[in-house]
Amino acid sequence: MRKKLGLALMLVALTAIMAGCFNINEPITEESEGIWDTIFVYPLSWLITTIAEATGENYGLAIIIVTIILRLLILPLMIKQTKSTKAMQEMQPELLKLREKYSAKDQKTQQKLQEETMKLFSEKNINPLAGCLPLFIQMPILIAFYHAIMRTEEIFNHDFLWFQLGQPDFILPLIAALTTFVQQKMMMVSANPQMQILLYMMPIMIGVFSFFFPSALALYWVVGNLFMIIQTYFITGPGAQQRKENKSNPGGAK
Repeated sequence: MRKKLGLALMLVALTAIMAGCFNINEPITEESEGIWDTIFVYPLSWLITTIAEATGENYGLAIIIVTIILRLLILPLMIKQTKSTKAMQEMQPELLKLREKYSAKDQKTQQKLQEETMKLFSEKNINPLAGCLPLFIQMPILIAFYHAIMRTEEIFNHDFLWFQLGQPDFILPLIAALTTFVQQKMMMVSANPQMQILLYMMPIMIGVFSFFFPSALALYWVVGNLFMIIQTYFITGPGAQQRKENKSNPGGAK
């Protein structure tokens, strides 16, 4: 779990660094050159602009629609991540017992601990790295979306609801932080202290970033979080748990 926490923080930091490593002052157009611009940034910019023109210059609605499209495209991976994360958390008591059983620091005991841990993963049909892949996939998408927003000049000239898309807002970051908290809370099934740190750290980081980034990007985070909340509810929520119990006990109690 400590490794996952470190990986998540590293990806967030790397995203922020990479977002500033490219030229965000150059408007993105059909004539833009380079693999990054032509394959990642321009298609997103074109999609936002096309949908906005089809919806009466409503760039906020266009960003929402594009966000949902992106989420649907990576939905299979996100479902796998959600299930893997919950399964890993549910395994924590068994993993803790193994660590207590093989607590000696000698090489032979630690090797036995690794063997028993991998055996447990195999028995539970869990890949401990399965939850990391979607993070690596989302990172370039988030950076490309950030560039598409920052370099699509039309976005900066439009408002949506109460905020201007090209400028930071004061309310939207709070919503982004709150929805991040709810989404993290729904994924948590144990009182692991390290998970508690992640539960509060991620919303704070998203909220702080949203105060400095254009509201269009914060809007993307809010919509993405709401999508994840709904997805998590149907995958690991009460209804999903009831379906799992019914499947494991087809006859049921009459």
